[in-house]
Amino acid sequence: MQVTDVRIRVIDKDSKMKAVASVTFDDCFVVHDIKVIEGEKGYFIAMPSKRTPDEQFRDVAHPINPEMRAQLEEAILTRFHEAVKEAENQ
Repeated sequence: MQVTDVRIRVIDKDSKMKAVASVTFDDCFVVHDIKVIEGEKGYFIAMPSKRTPDEQFRDVAHPINPEMRAQLEEAILTRFHEAVKEAENQ
């Protein structure tokens, strides 16, 4: 499975959440609402989740192996940094 498109929506800079991504796989499946978060050790991604009846959060979609997570994170963070640079140049 290959990441074929990443769309980024940059969010208010005063929040830890810096952007929201939509990622398309193999030009035929999309996952929305992947969050780009600024943490103590840099940026990372958080998968889309929903609140359960017992007030816990559970991922709606997520990679099942470290290789896919790394590929996804690299694609999203690369596009995020490009989007930030584009916004700064406007």
